[in-house]
Amino acid sequence: MSKLKIVIADNESIIRMDLKEMLEEAGHEVVGECFNGLKAIELTQRLKPDLVIMDIKMPEMDGITAAKRISDQKLAPVILLTAFSQKDIVEKAKNSGVLAYLVKPIKPSNLFPAIEIALSRFNEIKQLESELDDIKNSLEMRKLLDRAKGILMDAYNLSESEAYRRIQKYSMAKRKTIKKKSNTRLDRKSTRLNSSHMSESRMPSSA
Repeated sequence: MSKLKIVIADNESIIRMDLKEMLEEAGHEVVGECFNGLKAIELTQRLKPDLVIMDIKMPEMDGITAAKRISDQKLAPVILLTAFSQKDIVEKAKNSGVLAYLVKPIKPSNLFPAIEIALSRFNEIKQLESELDDIKNSLEMRKLLDRAKGILMDAYNLSESEAYRRIQKYSMAKRKTIKKKSNTRLDRKSTRLNSSHMSESRMPSSA
């Protein structure tokens, strides 16, 4: 596992100290510590850690609420800590977007596997969302293409294949024109620079 930047949020200082020691001994960096959910959100937004480890029961804002806000903003994967393995708490944690949870007392033997799981799930979700965005963009392009074909078919009494070929031809011509214009501008700029350089080299020395 590569070195991670981690934020710890727990209202018990002894828990924070123990966690920090375990993480730093494993080569990770604790970039921020706090004792409530609101501060955890603020630190995560500002420090952009690779991981947030957070207790459920904290003052001002509990860990589940804070974890949901962090997850909704896709800021970092969250591991929740709890003193009790209660079914309703586990369900709330899942619904908040938490990717792993641990029951106290925390030990290295269960902490580091949970970190691996949380990071893996977070990356899988990001990859899936990226793929969904690609599919959405592809569908939007298909809709635009179908709309353009329909307009050409109605306006010029073309078949679907003829309308598609005309769109394709126009698209290729447009790309070619843009490329040609860009190359022409670059050639002109290069010529001006060369001319300027030659003029400077011909100037007599003042010495």
